[in-house]
Amino acid sequence: MDSVQVYLNQLISKIAEGNFLALARALTLVENDIAPASDLLKSLSINRAVPVVGITGPPGAGKSTLVNAITDELCGLNKRIAILAVDPSSPFNYGSLLGDRIRMAKHFNHPNVYIRSVATRGSLGGVSAKTIEMVDVLRSSNFDLIIIETVGVGQSEIEIAGLADKTILVLVPEAGDEIQHIKSGLMEVAQAFVVNKADREGADGFANNLQKMVREQQQQIPVFKTVADKNVGISSLCDWILNEGPSDRTKIEYFLAEQAFRLIQNKRMKDIDKNKILTLIKEELASKHFNMYQFVERML
Repeated sequence: MDSVQVYLNQLISKIAEGNFLALARALTLVENDIAPASDLLKSLSINRAVPVVGITGPPGAGKSTLVNAITDELCGLNKRIAILAVDPSSPFNYGSLLGDRIRMAKHFNHPNVYIRSVATRGSLGGVSAKTIEMVDVLRSSNFDLIIIETVGVGQSEIEIAGLADKTILVLVPEAGDEIQHIKSGLMEVAQAFVVNKADREGADGFANNLQKMVREQQQQIPVFKTVADKNVGISSLCDWILNEGPSDRTKIEYFLAEQAFRLIQNKRMKDIDKNKILTLIKEELASKHFNMYQFVERML
């Protein structure tokens, strides 16, 4: 057995034990595609029984505060929780602020909580191929629950359905005027609605309208009202997260197919360098004879 395989075996063993240092090392290898990341992924014993909950919704809905409140509640029940906080990548330098770590600072040193930020890497809905791989690493450890908080950019959040067992759509009372604009796609994606900041004016009416819309769609989707920063309504939401199974297990084949598609797509696109494209476009624009379709043809 060579030294690389010995290292992998030791790393996988420590991941299974819940060693946070080993997890951090493995996630860094996978996120940055550093050898032996591919061999690591193929050697993992992925426990698909570990539930993955996606928290999504528009900016300002209080997703990070809600994740904090859920984590507090579940830590009180002695649950082990992994949080993958997805932050948007800059369209200019492809970097990321990764600010969710700052907002979740109170849980940094809790022995049952592991927090990792990841950039979207250009994925509109916040779920890149690397997110899928990182979730599988976390599923190979001894967590009771994995939470993914996505960036919150509207309809493209449907991507989270290909990864999470349950998706929670977080809204605020101010979205009341826009409720009719929620498309059926999001109705199919969400397994629960959370009206956060429910102490604000109009919250009850907004929640009632949501429940009415759910009934009209003949869906069985619960609507929870929470005030996350005051820990109101969190207990009933956590009870649903822990005890209610996924609403439609028949979609598992679709979800896995969607994951496989994204992973294959990522492998096929591996040699496409956005920075190189940017450099070449700058050069060709200087010639004043730039044609996008001729450029793409040359790149292919």
